[in-house]
Amino acid sequence: MTILRDGDDMNDLLGRDVLTLGEFTPELLQFFLQRVSVQKRMASTAASASKPLAGRSIAIIMLKPSLRTRVSFEIAVTRLGGTPVLLIGEGSAFSRGESVKDTVKVLERYVDAIVLRTYEQSHIEEVAEHASVPVINALTDDYHPCQVLADLVTISEHKGRTAGLRAAYFGDGNNMANTLMIGAALSGMDLTVSCPTGFDPLPSALARAEEIAQSTGSRLTIERDPRIAAAGADVIITDTWASMGQEGEHDERARQFAPYQVNADLMAQAAPGALFLHCLPAHRGEEVTDEVIDSAASVVYDEAENRLHAQKALLTMVMG
Repeated sequence: MTILRDGDDMNDLLGRDVLTLGEFTPELLQFFLQRVSVQKRMASTAASASKPLAGRSIAIIMLKPSLRTRVSFEIAVTRLGGTPVLLIGEGSAFSRGESVKDTVKVLERYVDAIVLRTYEQSHIEEVAEHASVPVINALTDDYHPCQVLADLVTISEHKGRTAGLRAAYFGDGNNMANTLMIGAALSGMDLTVSCPTGFDPLPSALARAEEIAQSTGSRLTIERDPRIAAAGADVIITDTWASMGQEGEHDERARQFAPYQVNADLMAQAAPGALFLHCLPAHRGEEVTDEVIDSAASVVYDEAENRLHAQKALLTMVMG
């Protein structure tokens, strides 16, 4: 692993948008992981008095309901000395018939960055097109970069590395699967996505991940048989079977995804000491059993905490 200095000369994200995680390079990801480690150590010392975002404001726009994303971003901005401006719900922004361009052009006169949790990827791309301030994707239907950054922090902390590990993701080829492929490729980790036919990740996400993997050696595969996918894996990951907006498909999805449930039998196929990750909220008894999520293998609460640390590091890299 290349040892990177914790200095802005290594930071290629300054002033840029983060919409998919594909904006990162392998070297930049390592810089990010080191910055998280440094900032977590500083938080327990007098150095935590440093406020790099003092005097700056960040719009946090949550068009989708949120617990971890909202709280972790609000606290991250506050601890960095900035002012979080919360806009919650459909009526809080991009409403009353005003165009996205007009909304963004007004908003950027008030704030120094925009954090947006929304539905269509095209929406955040349109916001970024018109914004002169950095835009951070706090979740769309297609990508969830902030969550995967936290996942990579958690894996690195518990395993001491990411490169050379084998991870397996089970369930829907959703925003988590799309972003995990890119994150795995960036980190030098192999990833198998195990899902039923018709629920594969986005071809564009796989293409970006494979492009990155050419330089890191990561192997990215799709495997229909969950037991084969889990065999020897160092990390087991899952997510809800029905994302927000898909509640009406729940029963049919539950039938199709039932073989991909992470349970004790599936975990037994993994490598000794394998970790279990879930971005939460979890539907216990569906995509994961209580026996697994409450086991010693589970690091879901560390993973949730690391949303805060990952977002602090990301904000300082994007905003300086």
